[in-house]
Amino acid sequence: MLTRIIRIAFVAATVYSASFAADRSIPEGSKIFIAPMDGFETYIKAAVEKKKVPVMIVVQREAADYELSGSAESQKASTAKKVIMLDWHSKEQASIKLIDIKSSEVVFAYSVNKASSAHGKQSSAEACAKHLKEAVKTAK
Repeated sequence: MLTRIIRIAFVAATVYSASFAADRSIPEGSKIFIAPMDGFETYIKAAVEKKKVPVMIVVQREAADYELSGSAESQKASTAKKVIMLDWHSKEQASIKLIDIKSSEVVFAYSVNKASSAHGKQSSAEACAKHLKEAVKTAK
């Protein structure tokens, strides 16, 4: 129950902050620290590299311009889903936000919900990285 409340609050903050994200700029080459996210940070790091997001990932928050944080949740396919729908894919949800460390402003936020994900958290992370790349490109 508490997890659901936290997720709802995070999504609400994400939706609220996304409306303001269009006014913020994320310069190419910005240094981004990826905060721990219960293992999801590994998928995000790989996705940022795979999608060639034009930013630099740093391991120390003090060296970063921005901090990327968020959460992700996976739900394996139920037996009924496997038998009735012949679908073994998991349900994935993830939300991320990018905060300017100096001003504490949310400059980017994105949420993804995949009802049938063949590659689990990797798919969610790649969707997040794709939209982050678009945000960096439009900031030129």
